[in-house]
Amino acid sequence: MKIQYINKKVTEKTLEIINAANKIIEEYQLEDMVLTVRQLYYQFIGKDLFPDSWIDEEYNRKHGLPLDTKNTEKNYKRLSSLISKARDCGYVDWEAIEDRTRKLKSLSHWNNPGQIIRSAAWGFRLDHWEGQDHHVEVWIEKEALEGVIEPICNDLDVPFFACKGYTSQSSMWKAAQRLNEYKENGQFPVIIHLGDHDPSGIDMTRDIGDRHNKFWCDVIVNRIALNMDQIETYDPPPNPAKTTDPRCSKYTDEFGYDSWELDALEPMVMRDLIECAVLEYRDDEIYQDVLDREQGYKETLDYIEKNWKKLILKP
Repeated sequence: MKIQYINKKVTEKTLEIINAANKIIEEYQLEDMVLTVRQLYYQFIGKDLFPDSWIDEEYNRKHGLPLDTKNTEKNYKRLSSLISKARDCGYVDWEAIEDRTRKLKSLSHWNNPGQIIRSAAWGFRLDHWEGQDHHVEVWIEKEALEGVIEPICNDLDVPFFACKGYTSQSSMWKAAQRLNEYKENGQFPVIIHLGDHDPSGIDMTRDIGDRHNKFWCDVIVNRIALNMDQIETYDPPPNPAKTTDPRCSKYTDEFGYDSWELDALEPMVMRDLIECAVLEYRDDEIYQDVLDREQGYKETLDYIEKNWKKLILKP
């Protein structure tokens, strides 16, 4: 939805950037996906869509970056400001960019009992992993990427969790207790982890496994992104590894002085990686049996919703 709140013309060069942004946005809308500004920015960097005039050698030299790079925090903020103004001026769809860290929360309301039964029928689901040998969860380093992984995790009925960097001691302990309960019920716990390819991001995967072991929780930790094979395949834009990170020396010995953010991986690729990894742990025959039973229950609720007036008036 494009709405003009400010009547202001833009330069031809700015319009070229806006048109490039809209082309990327439309590609993702066709996949029912919404981008953050950070993800849009990495699309620009990966496809080299910023004009050469956005190269600032003085800024790059000051921040220890390659002199000809456009991948800078300055240009991220510049694009963010440009998109904000473009939306005000009616050039960019207001629903095409989202802020996943700020959401309104409220209670649900219904007009009559039939509506709540309809809502219950729509939301009713069995545990699709009932009877499976494994219990799978998806953990991701950044909260801002929850919106990318939420649709595929919901489709696969797997819980997901934003670690926000290194997971807090309280959250890790609670996770260990939760996963141990699944193990006691005959399901071996699996954590599928996605994080940045930088000194801390790589180490976070180790940390998850080690701290679960400390809490007496035996768990499979499967890091599916961002890995070097994906960097070689998809060629996301690099950033200098943070030399102030105490883990930097070990990292640079193995990978060199470049690092890569998970955000730079295309959302569709991230979604496909999660789906492929999760399905390795699912028995489809058991899964289908659960779906068949679930459908039967939904049909019962649907019948109640359509006949609720008769049922409550029945003597």
